[in-house]
Amino acid sequence: MKTPAEYYQRDRDRHPPAYAPSYKTSVARSPRYALISLQQSTSEITGPVFGHNDLGTLDHDLIKNYAQTGDPVGERIIVHGRVLDENARPVPNTLVEVWQANAGGRYRHKKDTYLAPIDPNFGGCGRTMTDENGYYFFRTVKPGAYPWRNMVNNWRPAHIHLSVFGASFCQRLVTQLYFEGDPLIPLCPIVQTIPDADAIDALTAKLDLNATIPLDTIAYKFDIVLRGRRSTLFENRLEGN
Repeated sequence: MKTPAEYYQRDRDRHPPAYAPSYKTSVARSPRYALISLQQSTSEITGPVFGHNDLGTLDHDLIKNYAQTGDPVGERIIVHGRVLDENARPVPNTLVEVWQANAGGRYRHKKDTYLAPIDPNFGGCGRTMTDENGYYFFRTVKPGAYPWRNMVNNWRPAHIHLSVFGASFCQRLVTQLYFEGDPLIPLCPIVQTIPDADAIDALTAKLDLNATIPLDTIAYKFDIVLRGRRSTLFENRLEGN
């Protein structure tokens, strides 16, 4: 049996420091000692996969999968792109999970006390699978910005959280996408911790009029790169992945 090859060495210079005082919660969460790189085990390089048969028919459609009395309020959008490995090869049949705030900037969570109302027709969660070419898409409403208690007047830009499960356990990563042209992106203390402008750009979904459905839904394109020099920044692997 052929032994699976290890992945490339992490590029730590591309990722933000774990300790960033302007991002207050990083002070308590950041490690106090130097990081240690461990050799990858077989269980990390291989592992079970999530199948297409495990998805519901509306899992990829956040506009319809929680609707009770009609469609949710907000700008209707499609997010699409490809999941790629460090060599720009497609990662097929991989699970992409998404969760987000509603159009007013509020999550359906009992601890979210922002004054924006809960949308009774929007759950804010979904999932989809990549096809044989690594392509994925989902439909939703564009989330709103919301305040957070980092400093006196900090606002999170509109964003969608994504969790990607690649071909092995160590490829399960979490990130978030922003939207092209949002003036709050450069003002966000979390984004400001990222030292590489290209990495910030890689977290920004680009307007894609070619995929837009006229008089219906605006499209944004967002490719996810799991590893390597052009890797998407993943918040559960701030040291690099």
